[in-house]
Amino acid sequence: MEQLLRAELRTATLRAFSSPGAGCISEGRAYDTDAGPVFVKVNRRAQGCDPQPLLESELTAVFWMQARQMFEGEMASLEALRGTGLVRAPRPIKVIDLPGGGAAFVMEYLKMRSLSSQASKLGEQMADLHLYNQKLGEKSRAEENTVGRRTEGARPQYVTQFGFHTVTCCGFITQVNEWQDDWPTFFTRHRLQAQLDLIEKDYADREARELWSQLQVKIPDLFCGLEIVPALLHGDLWSGNVAEDDSGPIIYDPASFYGHSEFELAIASMFGGFPRSFFTAYHRKIPRALGFDRRLLLYKLFNYLNHWNHFGWQYRSPSLGTMRKLLK
Repeated sequence: MEQLLRAELRTATLRAFSSPGAGCISEGRAYDTDAGPVFVKVNRRAQGCDPQPLLESELTAVFWMQARQMFEGEMASLEALRGTGLVRAPRPIKVIDLPGGGAAFVMEYLKMRSLSSQASKLGEQMADLHLYNQKLGEKSRAEENTVGRRTEGARPQYVTQFGFHTVTCCGFITQVNEWQDDWPTFFTRHRLQAQLDLIEKDYADREARELWSQLQVKIPDLFCGLEIVPALLHGDLWSGNVAEDDSGPIIYDPASFYGHSEFELAIASMFGGFPRSFFTAYHRKIPRALGFDRRLLLYKLFNYLNHWNHFGWQYRSPSLGTMRKLLK
């Protein structure tokens, strides 16, 4: 592994200065290099794939494709977030294929601590991020009405649809991000239905199937009268994917796409959640719209379903309970 890293990074220096750490999906380690410290995430597994029907050569290909796809989606997400200039995230460097399958993702190393004093600032930054595409649209329309306008050089483009230019992974589950004009359609098809298809495949849960058949026809009602402008999202903004240092807040491990800004707030309020100051600062810039609480419940449903698919039956009860609440 270290010989491969030296060659790919073109560094004579490669000195580990942290112990290997394992998350739910990948393991990671920090190294000093000629160009400065880097953090390397490694994934050798094809999570969510059933290896039984596969030949050994086919299984190696699945390992390689799954890990590379996951890291390429994360790299594209970091590039998009950093490209706004509004939030701080590690600079992605390179995705490397590993011999025998799997991949490594090399990025800038940032010394981080748990988010605390910078929570309010993160709330402001995330609101600015969610407003970024809307402001691009406003600026673009204003310039279209300006006689003699000249545009010099490349500039960020206003995004009119919901989705992303590449596949991303939330955990180890691949997310389809095909562009859609309509947010409820995108969210229902590519987020909720995709999760429920996996639950049907692995659990064949009759109650989940019945509740979903009732709920899906009611989803458009939750968005009546609401104008939703596509917002660039982190996509998995829970407390384990944010941090801070003396310079301010840091976000990492994204699964980005253009979606409804409220989607981001669901997981931010789950599984430990963020300090209240985060939400106070956020809503000063983006006030809660009518129907916010019920839509937040819908977005929490996605996260419960995603956890059911990752971690098993303990998330069945909150998933089904959330569906029942939404049907009342």
